[in-house]
Amino acid sequence: MSAWLTVLLLVVANVFMTFAWYGHLKLQQANIITSNTPLIVVILISWGIALIEYTCQVPANRFGFAGNGGHFTLMQLKVMQEAITLVVFTVFTVVFFRQETLHWNHFAAFVCLILAVYFVFMK
Repeated sequence: MSAWLTVLLLVVANVFMTFAWYGHLKLQQANIITSNTPLIVVILISWGIALIEYTCQVPANRFGFAGNGGHFTLMQLKVMQEAITLVVFTVFTVVFFRQETLHWNHFAAFVCLILAVYFVFMK
């Protein structure tokens, strides 16, 4: 499996993860799900979305792991996944929750994440 396919699967998995974890909040704002919707229904919807996430996340980790012939160590996979998660979450927040704004400290945190990715890939 190519390294880029691993990264692509991680991105797709994180898109679904973000929708599973936070999408119900947007659905509530759009009055598709109300505050009266039973929590178990919201959880089941999120689990359904998370199932799609796992069908991408597990293969990305399994095939991307150097121990299985992939290109990445476990630390590299985890740090990449966290960086991808925060990028996807930021895009999701800016696009779907326009009242949320980015501040200088968010950008400083992104720089730290980029440095984390750099350091974990350093030999």
